[in-house]
Amino acid sequence: MSDTTRTRQAAQDYVDRLECRDWPGLVGLLTDDVIYEMPQTRERIRGRDAFLRFNIEYPGDWHLRVRRLVADGPMAALWLDVRVGDERQDACVWLDVTEHGLISRIVDYWPEPYDPPQGREHLVERW
Repeated sequence: MSDTTRTRQAAQDYVDRLECRDWPGLVGLLTDDVIYEMPQTRERIRGRDAFLRFNIEYPGDWHLRVRRLVADGPMAALWLDVRVGDERQDACVWLDVTEHGLISRIVDYWPEPYDPPQGREHLVERW
């Protein structure tokens, strides 16, 4: 199996395990010393046990769906559709995957929508 194929499978499995709340399956995808970061809040979680607990305790009835998954060697990028109740949000997730197919680093970006600057209405289409 190529690095890219292994990485792509690990990324898809990561989302599937989270969505199904398959905690033993999720643990099996992570290195012991996995690092999880959220740059917007400048939070970092170190270690598989802490990351697992973070997800188990995360509030709300959240759901994940892959909109796009790109893998290249040991790295993957995911664009996720995230839903919590009636609220919808996009998430961008970067994963580093070891040669053994385990996820060693996760970086989650939660972009917030905002209004564009004035003066370019003649160039753009809003949706």
